[in-house]
Amino acid sequence: MQLTTISGKSPLAAAIRYALTRMERLRPYLDHGILELDNNAAERGMRAIALGRKNYLFVGSEAGGKAAAIAYTLIETAKLNAVDPHAWLADTVARIPDYTITKVDDLLPWRWNG
Repeated sequence: MQLTTISGKSPLAAAIRYALTRMERLRPYLDHGILELDNNAAERGMRAIALGRKNYLFVGSEAGGKAAAIAYTLIETAKLNAVDPHAWLADTVARIPDYTITKVDDLLPWRWNG
């Protein structure tokens, strides 16, 4: 079977050129089936931020904004690790005074045993 030649200016040719110039970066997705071709997990993580964008106008200050960003990061990290954010934060905040800096990694969501 012989394939017909397509015009170099066609959308199909542009799509093929696009894929070929990025083949080195696309190859791992072909070689390792566990890798996902989308960024849905990242977009789900950003959803809470996008939904609350109007509320961020009222954090009060730059320091308040940084505190809110830290809180959202902690909550979303717990969710991504299948940990109840409320239970994890309550337990972690209660334990922090008794923890040394060298053991604080044990309180991270992926290591937490509530």
